[in-house]
Amino acid sequence: MIDSQSVKADAVVGSDSRGFDDGKLINGRKRHVVVDTLGLLLAVMVTAADTGDRTAAQVLLQQVADAHHLLALVWADGGYTGSLIEYCLTALALVLAIVKRSDDMRGFVVLPKRWIVERFFAHLMRTRRLVRDFERRTTSAEAMIYWPMTLLMTRRLARSRLQRA
Repeated sequence: MIDSQSVKADAVVGSDSRGFDDGKLINGRKRHVVVDTLGLLLAVMVTAADTGDRTAAQVLLQQVADAHHLLALVWADGGYTGSLIEYCLTALALVLAIVKRSDDMRGFVVLPKRWIVERFFAHLMRTRRLVRDFERRTTSAEAMIYWPMTLLMTRRLARSRLQRA
């Protein structure tokens, strides 16, 4: 599953890596993530908030395809339609499946398969440091996302070991 999240940037974030997301009305950065079906992080990329989802997805999906050779299907929301679907199929040998919402849905409804990445973002928001972006460099911001995910994975591993005993 691929998705992005816009977060406000602190005053220490330079103007070169800061942007304005017109859709969310946020001045800051955007976190582009790819997670597996368990909600564990496969790849992350932090950009200025004005970077489009499709342009960042090309770079991020290339990284994921190189690292995870068995990956064949990626779910995405409606923001990833267009030429990205053909690019994934021809250049990366990935099927990009768009999870669309039906016309009869009203209000905020988490769609099937989309809850996986939404739960991932909820895990990030439980880490106080990630509610707002305080990092000067985007590489530091990416490292700060790997930190709570490492804690989550070790907690899951320890829990499964305790259940076996």
